[in-house]
Amino acid sequence: MNFRELFRRKSVASIIEQHEKDDKPMKRTLGVVDLTALGIAAIIGAGIFGTIGKAAVEGGPSVSLLFVITAIACGFSAMAYAQFASSIPISGSAYTYAYASFGELFAWIIGWDLIMEYAIGNIAVAISWSDYFTGFLTGFGWHLPEFMTVDFLTASRAFETVTQLLSDGTIFSSIDAPLREGYLAWKSAPQIGDVHLIADIPAFCIVALISILVFRGIRESKIASNLMVGLKLIILMVVIAVGAFYVDPDNWSPFAPNGFSGMMKGVAGVFFAYIGFDAISTTAEECKNPKRDLPRSMMYA
Repeated sequence: MNFRELFRRKSVASIIEQHEKDDKPMKRTLGVVDLTALGIAAIIGAGIFGTIGKAAVEGGPSVSLLFVITAIACGFSAMAYAQFASSIPISGSAYTYAYASFGELFAWIIGWDLIMEYAIGNIAVAISWSDYFTGFLTGFGWHLPEFMTVDFLTASRAFETVTQLLSDGTIFSSIDAPLREGYLAWKSAPQIGDVHLIADIPAFCIVALISILVFRGIRESKIASNLMVGLKLIILMVVIAVGAFYVDPDNWSPFAPNGFSGMMKGVAGVFFAYIGFDAISTTAEECKNPKRDLPRSMMYA
């Protein structure tokens, strides 16, 4: 294989021409509102709810400035995506953009990055949702067994850690709750031979449910997404409106307890909280007018 072939590129015209010859085009049903809702659904997702705590621990109140800094950086990134989406209005997202810009090798790497991002990202979201859901049920007095709410690897590691802590004389009640939960899951799980039957059932069920919905088609997914985004925004507005009356400025001092470096330690988590506008580009072939609607929806989101 010639080394230069690793960096061979396809022109924008050839990429578009190849896709226009497709015998099975996708249904173009998405408009600006639908695409914007998709972006908002991805941006205001598990990232903001699951990572802000870590960023706040490191940066304190100064994390608010970190959101501004990251917003500017993500704004430039969104503009780049919008330009690519308008120039190459087909499916493939960053993989296709890289193929036209940098060559096949970089496109191959980015393609696998996208697969890992969406696969692992979905796992993180599902586990986070499962924790909220089981906590919600517990509030009504419905308690699921621990081995049905913890994944196998977490339970295994928690069992080893807690066993070591107990052997060192640590009191069980003083151990962190997640470790206790994982330990109890391992201890109470049914077994087949030496295999412990442990799985996060709520996380699995929500992934299965959404997979079925997505498999049904883009129209059904669009309706469900728009409804859930509307509900999410209403809830967030209520939280902001009510929470505004409980703000205590005394908590803003010291503003940056760990200095600038402490604030920047949370940059990865805050950046993850903004991720989502890139997902819009994956729907290019399901848009009514991708050249016009994709850039607009990315900036709106």
